[in-house]
Amino acid sequence: MSSTRRDLGSRLPANVRIPDVEIPDGRMVELPGRGSTYVTDTPGPTDDAPAILLLHALSTTGLLTWFPSIPALSKKFRVITMDQRLHGRGIDTDKFTLQDCADDAAAVLDALSIDKAIIAGFSMGSLIAQRVWRQHPDRVGGLVLCASTDQFQTNTTERLFHRAMGMSLGSPRRRTPAKGATPRPVDPRDDIHRWALAEFKSTRPAAVGRAVAAIGSHHTKPWIRQIDVPTAVVVPLRDKAIPPARQMAMARRIPGATIHEVDAGHSCCVMNADAFVPVLIEATNTVLARWRENSTPN
Repeated sequence: MSSTRRDLGSRLPANVRIPDVEIPDGRMVELPGRGSTYVTDTPGPTDDAPAILLLHALSTTGLLTWFPSIPALSKKFRVITMDQRLHGRGIDTDKFTLQDCADDAAAVLDALSIDKAIIAGFSMGSLIAQRVWRQHPDRVGGLVLCASTDQFQTNTTERLFHRAMGMSLGSPRRRTPAKGATPRPVDPRDDIHRWALAEFKSTRPAAVGRAVAAIGSHHTKPWIRQIDVPTAVVVPLRDKAIPPARQMAMARRIPGATIHEVDAGHSCCVMNADAFVPVLIEATNTVLARWRENSTPN
């Protein structure tokens, strides 16, 4: 997990290729009883296009993780991104658990009047996606789990890392909640590198520490075999944050899950989008076809 922050870093050198795609505008959406978060809602090719909710990686935002994928996904889906609590313009709170994040995701579907969607997550977002199915199974048409696992702290090194991160960074400082559809500090049409760096910096290090501590307790292995919706697992083969073998093992525990390999590292959703996006599209199309097949009356 830590490599996401290291790979994006505290700077984005000019020679790092950031995909030059159109980045959608969003708005603050109130989630009753929970708070407000920043959401983008990109229409699909038709008014009744299936929805896909994209959940982002640690220390990033909905757009920063997924902006290279949105144009391709929108050819078939209504594409939703959201900022998770304590990330970007997400819910301002003192509490961070993956269970609460899953409930936040379901609340976004409620706010947008979406009955059921495919839930796709990258890294931390994939952990939350698993819990969306567990906590709100009637809202999930399928899952796409990218750079994922069903367990952390499987060895001493991982246990020490998660414990140290949580203790060293401490509790997140309170932020002033964003009000309304506030403009981005940097317009991506002017400088996409500066925009990406601003998105990255919008999550405070203390919030990352709180999230890392929660991620360390992730353990869905006892029930992951119960997942009963079409599922695709996208595995970056050069992932140094979550060993690919562990991702493959998780995929094999999910009944009927398909495995889609991408020859790239953990930050491939942005840093190697040319390789990642076609594999993501293959995975989402596979899940959609199976969802529709399951939904067709006999």
